[in-house]
Amino acid sequence: MKKNYNYERKKLRLPEYGRHIHEMVDYLSTIEDRDERNRQARAVIGVMGNLFPMLRDTADYTHKLWDHLFIMADFRLDVDSPYPIPSAEELAPHPARMSYPSRRIAIKHYGKNVENILRSLSAAGDTGAVGEVVANVARYMRAKGYEYNQEHPNNESVIKDIKRLSDNAVFVDESVIDAMRSEYKQHHSAHQKKTAHQNGRQNKCVKNGKTSSGRGAGSHRERMK
Repeated sequence: MKKNYNYERKKLRLPEYGRHIHEMVDYLSTIEDRDERNRQARAVIGVMGNLFPMLRDTADYTHKLWDHLFIMADFRLDVDSPYPIPSAEELAPHPARMSYPSRRIAIKHYGKNVENILRSLSAAGDTGAVGEVVANVARYMRAKGYEYNQEHPNNESVIKDIKRLSDNAVFVDESVIDAMRSEYKQHHSAHQKKTAHQNGRQNKCVKNGKTSSGRGAGSHRERMK
């Protein structure tokens, strides 16, 4: 007699119930008398409940058993359920397909938000507020340009990109960009001086044979002796 392996048998939709319960559910579909089919379906529900008695106190426990019965029957079982008969779409809904934007990003390293902001500024009426926003956008564009090219872009390229992304509706004064460059240079030079001062103190301590705690390196060796 040929032995049937599990991988050769019908796939179990809910393996936690085992193959015998699945065979009982399959047998229900072969019963022609509807009253007898309903009676046998309730009997199968009782057997299913006996497999997990610890879950009987949970909410909607019986409702879940009937849903599992229809799942194992591939939603083809015609019986009178005390609960609304579910469908495959209700129990396993598929996420709606997302619509991807079809509009291309003009300058990718700036991103789409920069382009949207510059386009929206063309309809703004407050000139002072627009100038402040453009200055912040230009500062952001300079930072992104440095990340992308590993060098700071010149004024002409930033102004050109702002005009391009706004369809020549937004203009920026070159003095604003010059102020950002001088501000960056002051911050960068102050940071360099602070780093050099810290490195000088560390080098002086190492040269004098001191550790970070202020004790000499030789004192530790003397205590070890």
